[in-house]
Amino acid sequence: MKGKSSLTFRRATIKLQTMDLFESPPASAKPVFSPLADRMRPERLDDLVGQESLTGKGRVLRTLIENDEPMSMVFWGPPGVGKTTLARIVAHETKAAFFSISAVTAGVQDLRKIMEQARTNRKALGKRTILFIDEIHRFNKAQQDALLHSVEDGTLIFIGATTENPSFEVIAPLLSRCRVFRLEPLTGNDLVFILRRALEKDALIKSMNLEASGDSIQLLVSLSGGDARTALNALELCGRLAKSVSGRRPVTLELVKEAMQKQTLMYDKQGDFHYDTVSAFIKSMRSSDPDATVYWMARMLESGEDPLFIARRMLILASEDVGNADPQALVLANAAFQAVHSVGMPEARIILSQAATYLASAPKSNAAYTAVSEASEDVRNLPPEPVPLHLRNAVTGLMKSMDYGEGYRYAHDFEGGFPELECLPPKLKDRIYYRPKEIGEEKNIKARLERLWKKRQSKKEKS
Repeated sequence: MKGKSSLTFRRATIKLQTMDLFESPPASAKPVFSPLADRMRPERLDDLVGQESLTGKGRVLRTLIENDEPMSMVFWGPPGVGKTTLARIVAHETKAAFFSISAVTAGVQDLRKIMEQARTNRKALGKRTILFIDEIHRFNKAQQDALLHSVEDGTLIFIGATTENPSFEVIAPLLSRCRVFRLEPLTGNDLVFILRRALEKDALIKSMNLEASGDSIQLLVSLSGGDARTALNALELCGRLAKSVSGRRPVTLELVKEAMQKQTLMYDKQGDFHYDTVSAFIKSMRSSDPDATVYWMARMLESGEDPLFIARRMLILASEDVGNADPQALVLANAAFQAVHSVGMPEARIILSQAATYLASAPKSNAAYTAVSEASEDVRNLPPEPVPLHLRNAVTGLMKSMDYGEGYRYAHDFEGGFPELECLPPKLKDRIYYRPKEIGEEKNIKARLERLWKKRQSKKEKS
């Protein structure tokens, strides 16, 4: 009896601890001093704004919820698009116990407490348990491993949220037990609706007697970067900063700018937004669009990107995508790199802009890149061919007696600097790796090489 009482007390203690540490109070119990974004968090699926591709009628996530069949999943998307809200809605709509932790502060011990409570919920109460882990990409391998067994045997349903690509940040065994859902940034109309709803329904905001014009709402939307949390909390700050005029408190454009200070830029130097923006910058240059090139470059610079990183990317592009169509491109890109290193920001942005717009406007050829790629493939996949004897240096008498250098022709002794010398190994003599394009300076290179190729071919036919 004594042991049984001790076990009961221990379980009760664990339940109390997990409720205090991890469970959030219901919306009705939220204090007014919690942020507006938290006070306005919807609890029902029908109140959710955005993510129609997942939660619209007949869509996969809505179907899972309506059929009362929640499963382990990972929500991947930018900040403020509803990842935490969706997890809470899943738990609310399916009447599951809900535990929420942040991977930044929680550890394996916290997970063990929740898993023990989940086992109690399952066996004693017949109740599901959903564990929501925000920023799951912050958990290391050991912490993620600790979840595997409980997720595998159904002790708990795991929902993770991440702004990073889960393919890289979530271990494969855990990812294979989950369904990944990609959440998109909220549209301007979504954010307008969310802000209008807060003005109409939040008790504290209503008590402020705010007057927000359409222009002010639109500015809040445009400066929030698709992040509902940012937009709502900025609206609340506007309310606190606004001055009363005849009993009303107007939210002016100047007030919005003051509250926002600076546009929220979704950019993480180690995350998807970083790589997406860099990709857009490079592909804009490759596509000969200088305007888009400058825009994406400005996005990177305003977000604090290292200007030397941008300059290095342009050095690579100058050879990979411009190449011999404009040999000056590499010279300019290298000069820009050195100048950026010497000058630093903010003036370096002018140098970067000059180089980027030049590269974007230059004729494009990837012939040099293709040539080395194809040659490397042959080197990797074919047997190593010996260097032809006529290309070897006869640096000793023995080498000369073995015909090293025999038959070599010095290019400058021949008209046009073309000695009609075969330089590839015999088994590869018909390979063509460099195929210049009919664009820019490479057009002239192509014409010259074609004349030389014809001359060499004519000699082969005569022999």
